[in-house]
Amino acid sequence: MGVVYHGNYAQFFELGRTEWMRSLGITYKDMENSGIMMPVISLNCIFKKSALYDDVLTIHVSLKKKPMAKIEFDYLIKNQDDELICTGNTSLAFIDMEKNKPTRCPNYLLESLRF
Repeated sequence: MGVVYHGNYAQFFELGRTEWMRSLGITYKDMENSGIMMPVISLNCIFKKSALYDDVLTIHVSLKKKPMAKIEFDYLIKNQDDELICTGNTSLAFIDMEKNKPTRCPNYLLESLRF
């Protein structure tokens, strides 16, 4: 069909989040090494226009609010012509890997976010 499969957008969101965190000097690997994992607990995507094969996509990531026991991201995906492809949001929980229970956002992340 020449269009990007809809299931790929969850991966695009993840790539955007990962690089956004990396820009703060934090990686998922570092978080997991410190005993915190961040599973996705909700995902929403609203398609505005189809992304086509070979389109160059840009993923814009922002926070909805100060993270507490979860962190909520908003996304805009645009193509090389600056056309809006989709909007979306995800919520991820902070989980203490040792206790397998929710925990608060780590202080080092809050400090990187300047909260």
